[in-house]
Amino acid sequence: MMRTFLLALLGFLIFKPVSGFAQGFTNNEKSIILSGDTATMLRVTQITEAEELKVLTTASTDINPKDPLIKVLAQRMYLAMRDVTRPGIGIAGPQVGINRNIIWVKRYDKEGEPFELYLNPKITWKSELLRKGTEGCLSIPDAIGEVVRHHAIKLNYFDRQGKAKEEIIEGFTAVIFQHETDHLNGILFTERLKEQETKAYNSLVGRLNFMQEKLYLRP
Repeated sequence: MMRTFLLALLGFLIFKPVSGFAQGFTNNEKSIILSGDTATMLRVTQITEAEELKVLTTASTDINPKDPLIKVLAQRMYLAMRDVTRPGIGIAGPQVGINRNIIWVKRYDKEGEPFELYLNPKITWKSELLRKGTEGCLSIPDAIGEVVRHHAIKLNYFDRQGKAKEEIIEGFTAVIFQHETDHLNGILFTERLKEQETKAYNSLVGRLNFMQEKLYLRP
């Protein structure tokens, strides 16, 4: 019997996927991604809908960067984020009903301020230096708040070509990444507002003198 168990275990180890990523999209996720006209935006989930709130407050799982459906999902997420009636500067999988680790972020820290796609983003370090700024959310209508975030972060992720990358991000762009990765962990910015009410902060006004070199765009 022990020999049978060992053979079964060996078979599991041999055939177990070595990619380290979660399984492919579920049938329900596929139906959402491929619903209606796939050239149009997906609907942005809202906290006002009970089932959608459940998705927004559920932690997401990793995505296989090589999955062919990512291209369709990414495009439809981008269109939802840039809806002319209420454009945003970032969006996460749960905001279109997909609990997978995929986000779009506007890179204000890069020339041309491009929108970029990130797969399986993980914040692995946060600076002790904090900043406060105004935030809103496409999934929370008519709500804004002054949220305390880390000034700088270290991010590990996969790009849309499936290449693993790591970088340090600072300032307002780092804030967007924190907001979107919070979505992947089922955390809304309104929860951060409640959380910071229980904390005390030391102001560094007058003690630190931050500045940034001006970047002149080439004609």
